[in-house]
Amino acid sequence: MKAVQFNEYGGPEVLKIVEIDEPHAGPGQVRIAVKAAGVNPAEWKIRAGLFKDFMPVKFPSGVGFEGAGIVDEVGEGVSDVAVGDAVFGSGAGTAAEYAVLNYWARKPDDMPFDVAGGFSVASETAIRSLDYAGAKAGETVLICGAAGGVGSAAIQIARARGLTVIGTASAAKHDYLRDLGATPTTYEPGLAARVKELAPQGVDVALDLAGTGIIPELIEITGDASRVLSIVDFTAPEHGAQFTPTPQEHPERALAEAARLYSEGALRLQVEKTFPLAQIADAHALSAEGHVTGKLVIKVN
Repeated sequence: MKAVQFNEYGGPEVLKIVEIDEPHAGPGQVRIAVKAAGVNPAEWKIRAGLFKDFMPVKFPSGVGFEGAGIVDEVGEGVSDVAVGDAVFGSGAGTAAEYAVLNYWARKPDDMPFDVAGGFSVASETAIRSLDYAGAKAGETVLICGAAGGVGSAAIQIARARGLTVIGTASAAKHDYLRDLGATPTTYEPGLAARVKELAPQGVDVALDLAGTGIIPELIEITGDASRVLSIVDFTAPEHGAQFTPTPQEHPERALAEAARLYSEGALRLQVEKTFPLAQIADAHALSAEGHVTGKLVIKVN
């Protein structure tokens, strides 16, 4: 099968389309014929070697954490889906013609595969972040880096759960945040003062989705380090805040919740641009610029 791999750390140019053996589903796994695969910022950071000190890769390395497609192989012990079912979920090496998923949910009938391909990581990470930070109905959450895939999902899920949301993004993306249900502000210096004007009653929870060294200011804003959480800043625990880089114990529950919210019209995902598999290097380059609204998706089959 065709798959994307890289054999050394470097820029987008190290990504190559190669012919490799097809993977097979092990116990508790399913294999899909991939229709679409999401592009996540962590992928280009891993490829560039930014995480090699604490997340080294074994070369050659595949690319992609999430995808959507048609189940064509079911591992031992799997009973909730069958060959022929359309699913979305997470695994490894999903930028390929076939991929094995470790957890998944059924794709809603009205969800396009392009959306489903980028739905898993954003929705699971958003739900995990809100859960770990203890966000609950009636509270106010500040989301920093709110216009990306995770931020877009987090706004909508928080609103569906009865929270008030303030989100940071560049001024050009403020209408987008308003459409999702958040009150927007910029991320320039002086955030605490601007947030105080927007939420004079205070902010209960803060999520750092951008990794811009803002943890101390978020702790000042919330007044409680334990309710500040980052998905990208591994120094957060040094300040008493939380850091969550990996999925929760039962991520399939989060995916099922996200699929339900999508079917109810409470959660949507904007796909800014799609790329064919052969142009994945261009997708990585665009992701690294840091200005994506929603998700980038690779169309495979």
